[in-house]
Amino acid sequence: MMLESNLILENEQILLRPITKRDFSSLMLLAKDSDLWRYFTFDLSVDSEFEEWANPALDGQRLQFLIWDKKLNQAVGSTALGNYAPRDERIEIGWTWLGRQFHGLGINQAMKLLMLEYCFETLKLKRVEFKTDVLNIPARRALLRLGALEEGVLRSHTLLTHGRRRDTIYYSVLESEWKGISAEI
Repeated sequence: MMLESNLILENEQILLRPITKRDFSSLMLLAKDSDLWRYFTFDLSVDSEFEEWANPALDGQRLQFLIWDKKLNQAVGSTALGNYAPRDERIEIGWTWLGRQFHGLGINQAMKLLMLEYCFETLKLKRVEFKTDVLNIPARRALLRLGALEEGVLRSHTLLTHGRRRDTIYYSVLESEWKGISAEI
């Protein structure tokens, strides 16, 4: 089974739908805070880098979603499913960012739980992966609160904005762990 290019995921708080070029203007407004991109592979506050970041999503290399907060009735950021390996029954959730004003509102947790539910209950996967910069303490804490387990660090793994090389830390949730996480929801 391949991922549906028109997949929409929804719960009481969040609606995720594939981004389109029509979304660029609203997302680019959210992305203008250059401090958001300290741990990211692109500086999306720069228009040309925003488009370079979006191209793989538009080309179908990953399923990049617009995050719509239904309570606030507006776009708040973006996230994606990528590195899908059907044979290995695994996928990565990542490429996630929220406009600064939407941090700390529970949106990230609600969105990731929605995606995990889809990955385990619809796709029937055995493993969902996450990765982040080892220095990104807020993201690491959020993944642990979600129930993901830290797996290890790949040193000097990824080139970030402004030339820094990040050590990438991997996390995962396994199918057997999801049952416990979903029971607590």
